[in-house]
Amino acid sequence: MNQIQRQTTNVLMAGVGGQGVLLASEALALAALADGMEAKQSEVHGVAQRGGSVVSHVRFGQRVYSPLIRCGEADVLYAAERLEALRYAHYLRPRGRIVLNDHVLKPIQLPDEPEQPYPEAIPEFLRGKGYEVDLIPALEIALELGEKRCANVVLLGALSTRLDLSDQAWRSGLEKRVPERILTLNLEAFARGRGLVSASAG
Repeated sequence: MNQIQRQTTNVLMAGVGGQGVLLASEALALAALADGMEAKQSEVHGVAQRGGSVVSHVRFGQRVYSPLIRCGEADVLYAAERLEALRYAHYLRPRGRIVLNDHVLKPIQLPDEPEQPYPEAIPEFLRGKGYEVDLIPALEIALELGEKRCANVVLLGALSTRLDLSDQAWRSGLEKRVPERILTLNLEAFARGRGLVSASAG
């Protein structure tokens, strides 16, 4: 599955406030702990409000000393929105991978500011820079499941195929982070995202 198997794995997780980036990053860190690894997760950087950019650093392995990922050292970028992938791609190592939600959220602009066009062809641009890009219709799948707010977990399922963590560890991470009343829905969302990448790889 083109999984990452290195001593320390660095995952940068970015999105817009309200997209559930923090929940996804906490579930990842908990999954790594469940597999017996050390895991460190940074505080969220950026504006943790709807409309603002949010980013979280997650590092896990046999021994992890710092929670922060330096520019050029991320193995995978989890991007919940197209522009956020463009904004944080410089954190990736050469030929790093982006697991990208195929979704556009135009930034909020002040009334007296001239309107800025949203960049087009972002996945193609990033591939042209040498990055591997998994383009995931996470919101579309979440809507099929009847809850758009689980798009972050659909994307997390896709991310899981690119990391060396066990199925049971992922389930444990979700069980510890997701409220019981919506756990079944989120497990299905995770499975849908995971299956989507597995099917395309096969």
